[in-house]
Amino acid sequence: MSYQVLARKYRPKSFQTLVGQDHVVRALSNALEQNRLHHAYLFTGTRGVGKTTLARILAKSLNCEKGITATPCGVCDACTEIDRGRYVDLIEVDAASNTQVDAMRELLDNAQYAPTSGRFKVYIIDEVHMLSKSAFNAMLKTLEEPPAHVKFILATTDPQKVPVTVLSRCLQFNLRQMAGTSIIGHLQHILAQENIPFESPALHLIARAANGSMRDALSLTDQAIAYGGQTVNEAEVRAMLGAIDQSYLYQLLEALLVNDGNSLINQAKLMEERSISFEAALNDFAQLLHQIAIAQTVPETVADDLPEREILLSLAQRVSAETLQLYYQIALLGRRDLSLAPDEFAGFTMSLLRMLAFTPTDHTTKAVQASQTNSTQTSPVAHPATAQSALPKVTVTGSIDLKNEAHVQEDTLNATRPFNGDWRSLLDQLKLGLARNLALNSALMSFDEHTMRFAIQEKDQNLLSAMYQDKLALALQQHFGRKIRLEFTVEGSVQTPAKQVAQEKAHAQSNAENAIEEDSFVQTLIQDFGASIIPNSIKPI
Repeated sequence: MSYQVLARKYRPKSFQTLVGQDHVVRALSNALEQNRLHHAYLFTGTRGVGKTTLARILAKSLNCEKGITATPCGVCDACTEIDRGRYVDLIEVDAASNTQVDAMRELLDNAQYAPTSGRFKVYIIDEVHMLSKSAFNAMLKTLEEPPAHVKFILATTDPQKVPVTVLSRCLQFNLRQMAGTSIIGHLQHILAQENIPFESPALHLIARAANGSMRDALSLTDQAIAYGGQTVNEAEVRAMLGAIDQSYLYQLLEALLVNDGNSLINQAKLMEERSISFEAALNDFAQLLHQIAIAQTVPETVADDLPEREILLSLAQRVSAETLQLYYQIALLGRRDLSLAPDEFAGFTMSLLRMLAFTPTDHTTKAVQASQTNSTQTSPVAHPATAQSALPKVTVTGSIDLKNEAHVQEDTLNATRPFNGDWRSLLDQLKLGLARNLALNSALMSFDEHTMRFAIQEKDQNLLSAMYQDKLALALQQHFGRKIRLEFTVEGSVQTPAKQVAQEKAHAQSNAENAIEEDSFVQTLIQDFGASIIPNSIKPI
């Protein structure tokens, strides 16, 4: 038997096996189970997200011999023939190849005849936006008054080119780009089925290159299997993809962090010699900055098997959040204005020099100095990636080494504000910024005039980075007008402001749901009209 590519072999054959489009599957499944069928459906979305696959599953659901259902049997003649692409009452048309009005008129003339063997005659028109204006006009009459036995399923990657007169006659569903985690999970399942060894970082690289397309991910996986000799490993996938090797991005960022203009220009020249697209480089640089910002704010979300995990966590400790935002904005604007520059090299290097010119003088040293100071004093957890499961007490002094303490007004420093121990209320008065997450997940255990002692749960110990602690100490110093010493201990379970907020929200949600369920008008709708309550739609006021 000839080899069948993964994209075809593992093409979903039911709603249950379709990955990443739960919002569409839920709506279609409910409509099928309740027999609330529309005569025309429009599926939109980028390439490889499942538009045609979804159309074929819907065709099986409409024509399965066990009846109209969201769970077609997959074994009857209708289901098996649709899977093989040979079902007589399923007509698939490629609008890119049949753009003219004559082809559309012939198709619509045949629509008036009853189906040969199925319940419905289903027309799947792919890339419908490619039809000519006259072909669209020919469709309108049939779409407006379709025969009862006809269902149209239109698919397009460019709904903006579909006339509004057609759009208004269709039930439209927008299929999302696949999340990287969904792609990785699906690839892991398929490679396990195929008994092919793989490395998780390699799947991250493939998912990133696929850019939201499951079909592209499967095609790249096929290529990786052939390239690696029946294995999928990180080194060979990097070599295969080529463009994924973006070490120059880290070299550019390193030059910015140490204020080295010569290295910046030299690196740009090397990129020019390698014919690297400067527009793509600015886009990739913005993506890198986004990843660092995520690692800095919520480091627990950085996957353990992400190829760049360690370097991202390291960079997150070295650069301030403000500088990250500055670089990100300059990269976006530089990419936008690249076509206006004298040439791409000039536009790219000016973007880098703009980052260098506007970088605060203490942008990189603040986090590093604070980390080093704390580690030499008492703190063994300067880096969240190296935190141990059971941490000893961490002590951080609220004295921040700023070059200019005029960030803090003199009258504020000399003020004396009372504190009654209500930590949650105090949080609303502090200017916390990135330290808010640490503050919300810390329980105040005791305090005196110059010291606050907190407990934090083990699952949140990654928040005990030097940068977050310093920002919290600075906010308290600004509020109370005196230096505050912070002490942290790690415990199993404590009552934090974040927990209190979650409990209050859950209580309010429960009360709202009970109020709806007990409402007399709602009960009337349920009893007289068979209405049902969708819990997720209830929101407390």
